[in-house]
Amino acid sequence: MKRHRDTAFLGHPAGLGWLAGSEFWERFSYYGMAGLLVLYMTHQLLNPGHIEHVAGMGLFQNFMAMLYGPGSGQALASHITGFYQMSVYVTPLVGGYLADRYMGKTAAVTTGALMMALGHFLMAFDYSFVLALVLLLAGVGLFKGNIAAQVGDLYSESDPRRADGFQIYYIGIQLSVIISPFICGTLGETVGWHWGFGAAGIGMLLGLLIYLTGFLRGALPKEQLREGHVARPALTARDKKAVWMLIALMPVLGLSMVGNQEIFNGYLVWAEKNFQIVFFGKTMPITWMLSLDAGISTVLMVLSVLFWRWYAKVRREPDELSKMTIGIAIAACAPLTLALASMVVARTGHPVSLFWAFAFHILNDLGFANLLPVGLALYSRAAPKGWEAVLIAVYYLQFAMANYLVGYLAGLLSVMPGPQFWLMHVGLMTVPAVALLLARKFAGNILAPSYKGPASPSDRTAAKSGLP
Repeated sequence: MKRHRDTAFLGHPAGLGWLAGSEFWERFSYYGMAGLLVLYMTHQLLNPGHIEHVAGMGLFQNFMAMLYGPGSGQALASHITGFYQMSVYVTPLVGGYLADRYMGKTAAVTTGALMMALGHFLMAFDYSFVLALVLLLAGVGLFKGNIAAQVGDLYSESDPRRADGFQIYYIGIQLSVIISPFICGTLGETVGWHWGFGAAGIGMLLGLLIYLTGFLRGALPKEQLREGHVARPALTARDKKAVWMLIALMPVLGLSMVGNQEIFNGYLVWAEKNFQIVFFGKTMPITWMLSLDAGISTVLMVLSVLFWRWYAKVRREPDELSKMTIGIAIAACAPLTLALASMVVARTGHPVSLFWAFAFHILNDLGFANLLPVGLALYSRAAPKGWEAVLIAVYYLQFAMANYLVGYLAGLLSVMPGPQFWLMHVGLMTVPAVALLLARKFAGNILAPSYKGPASPSDRTAAKSGLP
């Protein structure tokens, strides 16, 4: 079967539509919960009269102190948020291993969706907060890497649409982030925190329903099981070098994502105090900043896809490492705008306009559009057969590293002036831009595809049509 000839969904395989739809609702539930998490803890859960009633919170606080040092109030809320968002990207390693070796991706994704739905509903009660986090982390471990790996399974290695397909997949994710704060965030901040978490649980159930519908229609990639295991060819010498190179890039990519991941932690706390968010006598829910980010990100991701399609018609498209280097360099400029905004606040004593927010998000999201989906396409392509889910889970470790660091950095907001806080992020993100440029120059051939993309527009048209 020549999978690259399936063009039922926007010129891509039909399965991409079902997987993107399922991931849309899973991300709706995740970002709905993540946007409320630090605010919920800061404004309610960690305050006297609430924290005493959370089952297992004492042990959990001790664990946080081991990771980040002692903390309370806003610092503890940032530590917990950082730990949760870090773990979201660690548990897929276990989930990917279980899927590749024993369960298969479809069973893993289904089980994970059920666990996450239960976890979201348990977030509706202070008492079950810690248990809810455990279920959410276990569920996302089974779900996240495996559904992304199934997107890669829709394409052959020589299919030139792979990166384009992942960008379309991520456009769906961005749309979910636009909608989620308006529903979950507004309910949580204006009606009650637990209403927001409940809405996230409903979203997760919708994602599971879409996924199972795609499975029943036979649109998802077929899995070949053998004696209870997914078939896995032996690694070649080239495969082993590629695996080690992909692993070695993790700390570099982790640093590159610090500014973006701060949006769900310290940025919300900072923005609540430093942006002008009162309009006509009403205070805008600060979680709407996530919708602003997602809206800008979606537009820029679409424009990025169109730009690279146009670029490929006139000259050879840059490889993934080149695109990612460009993305990091642009994103590193984003925290600089917040440093400047902090200086204005310090000088005037008044919150700044949302103009500064637009500047930050435009730079951050333009970089993001050329970093995350392109990197995911790289790891999907370069992963040896039978190791896709595990290596995509490895790819997500960059978020684990970034969020662990962000959990610590965001805790410094209470003791560090805004300009220094955001300039620190600029410096941290400059390092990976230089490192990735050097990696491409001296070791980029290790990750070069065996298939070289069409050199001319006519060749590219032939490749897309399936002609030899």
